[in-house]
Order: sequence, then structure tokens, then C-alpha cells
Amino acid sequence: MGEVPTHVAENAGWIRGVVGQLHRRLRQVDNAGILTPSQSAVLNRLYRRGPATQGELAAAEHVRQQSMAATLGVLDELGYLARTPDPGDRRRVVISLSDAGTDTVRGVFQHREEWLAQALVDELSPAELETVVRALPLLQRVAQH
Repeated sequence: MGEVPTHVAENAGWIRGVVGQLHRRLRQVDNAGILTPSQSAVLNRLYRRGPATQGELAAAEHVRQQSMAATLGVLDELGYLARTPDPGDRRRVVISLSDAGTDTVRGVFQHREEWLAQALVDELSPAELETVVRALPLLQRVAQH
């Protein structure tokens, strides 16, 4: 690995900070404050990765089983989860999103995208917006490094 020029290292820090700030801001737009970050993370994981057991979710989110049980309990009460016996091991339960859970996740994503679209229009000129759009494939390539 070669030496990184100082200006590239400084800009890398700036990019990291901006991406983190944007991520935090998008999470603030999250579901009108109804869900905690942990609850949102579980819903997002089930939406993106599909059904999982409580143990798998706890491991993926780096929390204890008891903490995951509490998170799942709240999501269950809200009607966002469906539980079915594991076909391979009837002692285990597989957790997935209910229709209400799927609708909630899609609604949150839509709300975030609407907020971001409005922020882009409000804060950037058409030329600046085009610059951001042209940079997206490059940032995606870096993210996949």
C-alpha cells in the first residue's frame, strides 16, 4: 500500500465527517420519533436481509439476547413482526416482518428520501446538484473497496 498524500488524508476525514453527519440527520427524520435506533436497525435488517432468529439478530446487532428480546417485544406489540417455527428446528422461532412492519420500513425510507430530495433542491444550485450526482458512482466505488 502506497503513501497517502496529506491533502487526500485531510479530505478523507472531511468525507467521513460529512457522511456521518448526513447519516445522523437521516436517522433524525426516522418515523416521527416512534422507533428507537435499535428498533429501526432490527426492522431494517429484517427488511434487507430477510427472516432471522432472535439469536441471529442479537449477534448481527452486537447486543445480548435479553436486549434483543426486549427490542423484539416492543416491535411485536406494535404489530411489526411475524413469528413462525423454524422448519429445520421446531424449537427455534424465525422472525420476519409483518405487512405492517414492511409498510413501516418502506414509509421511513420514503420519508427519508423525500427529506433528502427537498434538502438537495433547497441547498444546491442545479449545477451543484449535477456535480453531486456525477460523484455518486465514484463514492459507491470507494464504498465497495
